[in-house]
Amino acid sequence: MERKTALDADLKRRIRDLIDSKGGGANPDLVADIIENALKMLTDVADRGDARVIQTAVRELRYAFRAFAPYSQTRKVTIFGSARTQADQPEYRQAVDFGQKIAAAGFMVITGAGPGIMQAGHEGAGPEKSFGANIQLPWEQAPNPVIQKNPKLIHFKYFFTRKLTFVRHADALVLFPGGLGTLDEGYEALTLMQTGKSRIMPLILIDRPGGTYWKTWDKYIREHLLRDALISPEDLYFYQSTDNTDQAVKWITRFYRNYHSFRFVKDLLVIRLQHPPTASALAALNEDFEDIIEGAPVQALPATPEEQADQDCPNLPRIAFGFNRRNYGRLRQMIDVLNTW
Repeated sequence: MERKTALDADLKRRIRDLIDSKGGGANPDLVADIIENALKMLTDVADRGDARVIQTAVRELRYAFRAFAPYSQTRKVTIFGSARTQADQPEYRQAVDFGQKIAAAGFMVITGAGPGIMQAGHEGAGPEKSFGANIQLPWEQAPNPVIQKNPKLIHFKYFFTRKLTFVRHADALVLFPGGLGTLDEGYEALTLMQTGKSRIMPLILIDRPGGTYWKTWDKYIREHLLRDALISPEDLYFYQSTDNTDQAVKWITRFYRNYHSFRFVKDLLVIRLQHPPTASALAALNEDFEDIIEGAPVQALPATPEEQADQDCPNLPRIAFGFNRRNYGRLRQMIDVLNTW
C-alpha cells in the first residue's frame, strides 16, 4: 500500500511537471486528471477501437470548445430541421426569416452545417453570426456554401460529441419539421432538461404556416405519453409550438428578460437574475412552488463563495432555495414567473 501511494504521488508530480513544461494554462487540476486517466487506458482499455473512440471524442470536444470560447458571452440558438427541405418550400423560407430575426435580436445561430433547414438558418443569420457542426457521413456531409470556409465550422466524426456541442453551447433550441435526426435531437433535449442533465432553455417547434407536423406530434405526446402517465403534466412546459417566427423570437428573448442562469451550489439551487426580487415576490414564490422546495426556502442572497471563486456572474442579483431535483418542469414554470417581474 505504501509503495502504491508513493508511485501515485510520483505520477502526480510528473504530470504537474509536464503541465509546467507546457507553460501551464487554464484548469491545470482538471487537465492533470485527464492525463492520469489517459495513462490508465494503457491497462484498462485493451481494444484499439475503444481507445480510438476516447481519443477522437476528446480531440473533437477540445477543438469545439476552443472554437466557441471567443463567443461565450453571446447567446446562441441551435436550429434543427431536415437536410432535405428545398429552398422553395415554406419551411426553408421560415428558417431564413427566423435566422434573420434572431440574429437581429443579438443571438448567434448554430446548425448542423448541411443543406436544407441548416443552410436556411445560416443564410438568415449570415456567416458572421453562424456556427456549423458538420457530421462526417457518406452522404449529406459537405458543409453548405454559407458556412463552408467559415472558421466557426467544426467537423465531427461522432454524433454524440456533435449533439453535446449543440446543447452545451445553446441558449435556445428551435426545431423545424424534419426526419429521424430532428426528432432524435428534440427528444434528447427534452430528456436532458426533464432529468436536469442540461440547462433549462426555450425549445420552440416551428411549423409551416397552417401546418400540422408539430400539432400531430404534440397530440401523440398528450394522448399516449401523458394520458398513460409516462410523463408528468409539468413536462409539457418544456416546449412551445407556433407557425409564426415572430412569436418564436419573442418567446426566446422573453425567456431571458429577467432570468439569466442557474447552478447548484451544495444543497442550493442558485438562480441569477437581471432584477432583484421584492419581499412580496419571494413570499409568492415560496407559496406557489412549495411542492418543489426541500430545505431552504426561496431567498435573496449575494454571490456564493463558490461563484465568486469562479467569477460566475458575481455581480448579478440572485435567489436560492433547496430544490428537490425532480420536478424540472415546475422549475421551468418558476422561470416563467421570474420573467414577469
